[in-house]
Amino acid sequence: MVSVESPPVERAAAPAPRVKLLKTEVSRRTAWILRVASVAVPFAIWWAVSGSGIVPDRFLPAPPQVWAAFTDMVASGDLQNDLLASLGRIGAGFGLAILISVPLGFLMGTVGWAQPLFEPIIGILRYLPASAFIPLLIIWLGIGETSKIALLVLGVVFFNTLMTADVVRQVPRRLLDVSATLGAGRARVAARVVFPHSLPGILDALRVNAAVAYNLVVVAELIAATSGLGYRITRAQRFLQTDKIFAILIVIGLIGLTIDVTLRVVRARVGRWSV
Repeated sequence: MVSVESPPVERAAAPAPRVKLLKTEVSRRTAWILRVASVAVPFAIWWAVSGSGIVPDRFLPAPPQVWAAFTDMVASGDLQNDLLASLGRIGAGFGLAILISVPLGFLMGTVGWAQPLFEPIIGILRYLPASAFIPLLIIWLGIGETSKIALLVLGVVFFNTLMTADVVRQVPRRLLDVSATLGAGRARVAARVVFPHSLPGILDALRVNAAVAYNLVVVAELIAATSGLGYRITRAQRFLQTDKIFAILIVIGLIGLTIDVTLRVVRARVGRWSV
């Protein structure tokens, strides 16, 4: 009797394992809860520690003390004057850095000879701490506004130049080829293709470096200044007024957040097409 072998039974393929993405989306409600918690939890810890008496008030003032110090500075007008002085220096220094770094970075990203000419020296200078130039700036420019603005320029211009050049070099080659095929000249391609495509990335670089300028202006005002938020912190430190220091630090953080959100909104509007 001949035995007939049954055909092998094919097993169903095991389902592919689900891979969790590194970036997952959360609901809008969850996102807002997390945002509120990121502020509320540290604030609650601060209030609890300061109210427990573990740390003396002169070292860690309670939130009501900080609020009282804030209202006192607002009532006297000192906070408004110092804030305007700091913002004026940021506007001048950061604006001048933009006027230098964006054209230079655009040149390095579009013209072949510009990158090997400028990148080595800029790459060296960007690793020099801007604060290390403070003694030289005081010697060269004095203790007035010029040295403070120059410090902001030095702290921003080199980084922003290289970041702008990197963004410009990322323009897809096919866009340049299509433009050349349609008869566009180099100047027209740079103005109508390269710059619009690079603008969202340039704004991202400015948003990052705006934080650098904002931090440096406080550093500049800690030394040889008669106005500004950094000067007000130094003055409060002399008299151990930690409540005023905390109030000024919170104002610095809120103004910095406002600048960041503003640049984010501008970037989102001009770069809706980009991911």
